[in-house]
Amino acid sequence: MPGFGIDAIHQAARRLTGHVVRTPLLNSPVLDDLVGARVLVKAECLQLTGSFKVRGALNALLTLDEDVRRAGIVAYSAGNHGQGVAAAARLAGCPAVIVMPRHAPRVKVDNCRWWGAETVLYDPRTEDREEIARTIVQARGMTLIPPFDDPRVMAGQGTVGLEIAEQAREQGLTPDTVLVNCSGGGLAAGVITALGHALPGLAHHIVEPAGFDKMARSLAAGRVCANPRPPGGLMDALSGPVAGARPLAVLRPYDVTGLTATDEEALAAMGTAHRLLKIVLEPGAAASLAALLSGKVDVRGRTVALVASGGNVDPAVYRRAVAD
Repeated sequence: MPGFGIDAIHQAARRLTGHVVRTPLLNSPVLDDLVGARVLVKAECLQLTGSFKVRGALNALLTLDEDVRRAGIVAYSAGNHGQGVAAAARLAGCPAVIVMPRHAPRVKVDNCRWWGAETVLYDPRTEDREEIARTIVQARGMTLIPPFDDPRVMAGQGTVGLEIAEQAREQGLTPDTVLVNCSGGGLAAGVITALGHALPGLAHHIVEPAGFDKMARSLAAGRVCANPRPPGGLMDALSGPVAGARPLAVLRPYDVTGLTATDEEALAAMGTAHRLLKIVLEPGAAASLAALLSGKVDVRGRTVALVASGGNVDPAVYRRAVAD
């Protein structure tokens, strides 16, 4: 694909050096014992803005010409991409507008505003976020930074996979299985591409909300599929309406297995991450851990890497997760 591939991911890593956090690859012997495998958790919840999304947003922004940057950027997002774009814009010294659903967690809206971005809220039941963003782009001469369906964004997210391979090697480990949370597919496409080059023969799994596995259905159908309706559950970070065409094209050559997790399984995984890894996860970010803990895939005797993709969670939801 033009603009995307392992070389683009390595270029993104060089571009992002010094701007983003090389987040830790965590392990807990107790967690290993629970699932019968060595589990390596990439803690992107500790990333700048509390999510991996800043990687792709900043990589895309840094590829723009200075005049284009100065005019400003626009993004539509359930929250984490918006925060990433807002932070990237502040780092680059340019204005940003973030189009967000009215039901987005307050912490995500507030964080976008803290980074200096203007927020425009919409009703996903009656309004089209892409149309709203296009209107702003046309009216203000700004540039759209898509959340996932963009080679520059996908390359930035792929740096997560590069770091997993490097950090596992530093620990003397070779992952043979990877689980990646998936919405539009930018993170999954980037991570699976990076790890696929570093670790041939790796088993690839994507994890989506139960009943809303648009990327798994897209892979099975060979075409882009949408969710039947807005999910409305706790996993807002994975609740985008449609799979990305470019991520789908990248993922199709790989033997990717689709898994799902329920809201209750995600809450349980958040509690486990709190107790055993001492990290805060939002529900969507806990999907891969949830699939692992609930036995959706047999990993006994294997070395498993998974991405804990974000930690921007409303306090009331987090209290439910850690109540037990």
